[in-house]
Amino acid sequence: MNPVAFVRDLRVVIGGRTIVDGVSLAAHAGRITAVIGPSGSGKTTTGRALLGEHPAGAVVSGTVHTPAGPVGYVPQHPASVLNPARRTGALLADIAARQGGDRAERGRRIEEALRLARIPDPEDVLRRFPHQLSGGQQQRVVLAQALLLGARVVVADEPTTGQDALTKQGIVAELSAVAARGIAVVLLSHDLDVVRQLADEVVVMRAGRVVDRGSVSAVLGEPVPAGPGTPRVPRPRGPVRLETRNLTARHRTVRGTVEVLRDIGVSVAAGECLALVGRSGSGKTTLGRCLAGLHRTYEGTVLLDGAPLPRSLRSRRRAELAAVQYVFQDANAAFDEHRPVLDQVARSAVRLRGATTRDARRTALSTLGEFGLDETLAARRPRELSGGELQRAALARAVLADPRILVCDEITSGLDAATRTTILDALARLREGTELGLVFITHDPAAVGVLADRITVLDGGRVVEAGPARRLTEAPRDPVTRGLLSAASTSLPGRTSLTTGNAGERHPGSLVD
Repeated sequence: MNPVAFVRDLRVVIGGRTIVDGVSLAAHAGRITAVIGPSGSGKTTTGRALLGEHPAGAVVSGTVHTPAGPVGYVPQHPASVLNPARRTGALLADIAARQGGDRAERGRRIEEALRLARIPDPEDVLRRFPHQLSGGQQQRVVLAQALLLGARVVVADEPTTGQDALTKQGIVAELSAVAARGIAVVLLSHDLDVVRQLADEVVVMRAGRVVDRGSVSAVLGEPVPAGPGTPRVPRPRGPVRLETRNLTARHRTVRGTVEVLRDIGVSVAAGECLALVGRSGSGKTTLGRCLAGLHRTYEGTVLLDGAPLPRSLRSRRRAELAAVQYVFQDANAAFDEHRPVLDQVARSAVRLRGATTRDARRTALSTLGEFGLDETLAARRPRELSGGELQRAALARAVLADPRILVCDEITSGLDAATRTTILDALARLREGTELGLVFITHDPAAVGVLADRITVLDGGRVVEAGPARRLTEAPRDPVTRGLLSAASTSLPGRTSLTTGNAGERHPGSLVD
């Protein structure tokens, strides 16, 4: 079986540090090759090599072969490749126009791409700007772009990152449909449940090298069922630290505004963790951004210790900025790529606490060390750290402001199990014996079990259920809550092999040796 695309003996070195060391893998028409491994193992660097892209300043050797025409890429954070100033429909129309044909033919091609990407309510999605779409919708739009371009290979980088269990089921269906069209898919993932359901072949990377490869059953063994976990026993609830009253938020468009949250009332007590859960697009991130002053188009009130907070970040005093800190899902986008990580973390103490540069650097090094980042790693620029390392640096930067409220937006998504555990342990330690309030936006039911005292479930911009974590986990009342818990505790739908042989069967020559 001849591969559609492959890399052979790929080696990537940045500043004397070997990121990828002699990696070989292949992509075959109609098959899904999953590349797995811990954060920093070189998965994304290897996948992006199929696009002809390499990190800045990299020294690259080896062979990369791809078919004539584009290679599709669905990044972990799809908003980064969508033009924020153009509506979704205009973005797709531009691609179709470059390929020629009359208006009717271009329309048919766009419609087919939307159908294969399984975009619900496509007419509504086409009218919106990228920032008005949920992460799952953005991802489907990027996939539709790749299909519209006629890509014969699609590299999907952590496509289930930050998605709820129901949306993950849709992603499995999307990638299955892509493979059914004879397109080769390279899946880069930490989500072993999705890998089990989709992959024909698994390649395991560690420290830049391939350490194992083969069928799903040979590499991963039998799955271990995982449920939402046992909720922690909360301590007595203290005084309310942060709350919203009658919060209704909107996104602005050229035609007016779109309501994304309606009459939201939530509260976080001192020392308490409130988990915000719900399907993709339910309004969780918008609510978190309202709390932090990052989204100001809302009515209602956000109060900190009983005092109203200004809507906009720019209107908040230094003490108010320090009091409510936000940690983004995409840590890479939150750092200046040209400055060392240590400098950027230390600046938090200088700007928000008035520390001297010397004291700030000393405290930053100590805090980064508590999150497992030594001085050598701290001295590097963001692109030289793995996603998990950079996420820990982002958390350290927020902690250095000495906040009263910490808003964490999907910060464990897209990370390997060990890094995820490290971050959850760090958050648990932060809360012990302190009055830090934590707003934890997540799709991860196991993380909710580790951290949450209370849960608020959002759907369609409204609160559909709220209460103590144990009660909602053990006896959910709303159908949305029950659906999310059910989807998280059951297997995802499988995929029928669409090529000769059974899914997961190892074929001679299926990898470049």
